[in-house]
Amino acid sequence: MKAHSNGDEPDMYHVLNPDGEIIESIDGKIDKSLMLKMYESMLLLRTFDRKSVNLQRQGRMGTYAPFEGQEAAQVGSALALSAGDWMFPTYRDHGAAIIHGQELYRVFLYWMAHLDGSVCPEGKRILPPSVPIATQMVHAVGTAWASKLKGEENVSIAYFGDGATSEGDFHEALNFAGVYKTPTIFFCQNNGYAISVPFEKQSSSKTISQRAAAYDIHGVRVDGNDIFAVWLTVREAVERALSGQGPTLIEAITFRYGAHTTADNPNIYRNQDEVSTFWRENRDPLTRLKKFLHREGHWNEEQEDKTIKQFNELIDTHLQKAEAYPKSSPVEMFDHVYAGGSWHLKEQQQELKQILKKGVKK
Repeated sequence: MKAHSNGDEPDMYHVLNPDGEIIESIDGKIDKSLMLKMYESMLLLRTFDRKSVNLQRQGRMGTYAPFEGQEAAQVGSALALSAGDWMFPTYRDHGAAIIHGQELYRVFLYWMAHLDGSVCPEGKRILPPSVPIATQMVHAVGTAWASKLKGEENVSIAYFGDGATSEGDFHEALNFAGVYKTPTIFFCQNNGYAISVPFEKQSSSKTISQRAAAYDIHGVRVDGNDIFAVWLTVREAVERALSGQGPTLIEAITFRYGAHTTADNPNIYRNQDEVSTFWRENRDPLTRLKKFLHREGHWNEEQEDKTIKQFNELIDTHLQKAEAYPKSSPVEMFDHVYAGGSWHLKEQQQELKQILKKGVKK
């Protein structure tokens, strides 16, 4: 695996350039079936993401965190995992969770503020999305350490953004993982902004991956919009982890086209010309792979239209299931806080029940 540099830019690993051309051999590593699975998975997620933004605008879901533009990072990393690996997503990584096995209707339920939206399918190890920044990184180290002690052939992957690297939990997680050589993959999607704060105002270090050296762990900087490079990088990290070589910090350079969430306006803090000309037109992860597949004769527009239609039908089916699901109650917020009920939570729950009861009478 060789990193490439663009002039003054720090070294970054590429395989597929923006024109859809292979610049590093993938012979024997990625076959046609995997390529098609990568593209179809990204197409599913983009269709789902756009649908979700529309649903929020229609008032059918709560505030939503879009991930359009980051599909290669999420799909490439998730496809590189094994079924039994632990996944610790953030509020923007429902794409990766879907690829790892989370059901679409449950993702809808999550954004409809339903408790059951955080439940993963039987046999899967997908944790609820972490909203507090970077806390899930420490949890991922814990499950990885447990897997190591039990002799299990599993890794734990923690997803996070560039803003999380300014939190203490980031450093604590990397330090602990380095000391105990836990099979942990730290996957940072550096999309350039921590909500509205650009990376250069968060840190004086040129890259996030270089921080791995401080903890004597492996660090890689990869083009996060190059799905081949992402998949190969995460596969290598998995192999390193399972062979006892410890954790890997991966910095995937990518970009979110939309707002941080549907509650903010990116026009205030970001030059939208950068979004449309540099990223969407010249660096789009789907367009890049699509160009390659077209050139190789593996994909055409007829397949594209047919697949999008199937995905829309699938998404609508799951949406109907989510909207028909029994509604949640505000009193459920007190459930599962502790293993056993505490007196003060019971008291607060009872108080809320009385308030809601009065509201119904009115």
